[in-house]
Amino acid sequence: MSGVIYKILPRSVWELAKQDGIFSGHGIDLDDGFIHLSDVSQVGETLERYFMGHDDLLLLEVLTQPLGASLRWEASRNGEKFPHVYGDIPIEAIVTVHQLPLDDQGHHRLPGGLNRVDKGHGN
Repeated sequence: MSGVIYKILPRSVWELAKQDGIFSGHGIDLDDGFIHLSDVSQVGETLERYFMGHDDLLLLEVLTQPLGASLRWEASRNGEKFPHVYGDIPIEAIVTVHQLPLDDQGHHRLPGGLNRVDKGHGN
């Protein structure tokens, strides 16, 4: 598994996390008791499936090493393994923050190296 995983979230949530020095989850993360993330091959479909048309989103690149045992790769949709964090993510583990602007069709423009949709993936 990669040394970097990804979290999609609203800018307002990121601003609060920066103030607190940790990210403790948002929305479905709080309901499920763990923070949902994606690997590089899962980001595109996650955006399409759950965030289509949502404005003012960010994509966080999160280092896996500082997460230690709180990071688990667990089977999710279609039995595919997704990164889940049981606990908080320290701000220091977040190495890059990308804006996710919308195009005219409501699709998010991803930074280089990431595909918009990779069928069969997503969380």
